[in-house]
Amino acid sequence: MGWFDTHNENNIFFGKLEEVFNWGRAGSPWPIGFGLACCAIEMMATGASHYDLDRFGTFFRPSPRQSDVMIVAGTVTLKMAPLLRRLYEQMPEPKYVISMGSCANCGGPYWRYGYHVLKGVDQIVPVDVYVPGCPPRPEALIDGLIQLKEKIKSGKAGK
Repeated sequence: MGWFDTHNENNIFFGKLEEVFNWGRAGSPWPIGFGLACCAIEMMATGASHYDLDRFGTFFRPSPRQSDVMIVAGTVTLKMAPLLRRLYEQMPEPKYVISMGSCANCGGPYWRYGYHVLKGVDQIVPVDVYVPGCPPRPEALIDGLIQLKEKIKSGKAGK
């Protein structure tokens, strides 16, 4: 049996309950924006009217308790890392993380000599999708969200 097998096209489908839940979760991810540097400007542009994330069912939420996706955009300093971890722990299960930009992915231009910069957000929270760039364009973030939605549907995200 495949993923949502239909019979006689009578609006009856069969599937595993976890697959149905994942299908629903992937349909409407609600991110909390954790914008820390210049990548946050591109993240805000992605949510604005020109790119319109609403058409993907994605609405930015102001509270971690209402979010299931955390988008970390920008340079994470060592002072900010415990707060980022606390926000992640306040999110309800299942929760997903998108690392946006070179600074969040690996420390960016500060990776070698920046004693105050975390060398990748994956050192404190598990990351599901990495969006490369310095800063990445809004199209790249939309592609990252689509990749996350596919991972959620397949059950490979949030583990």
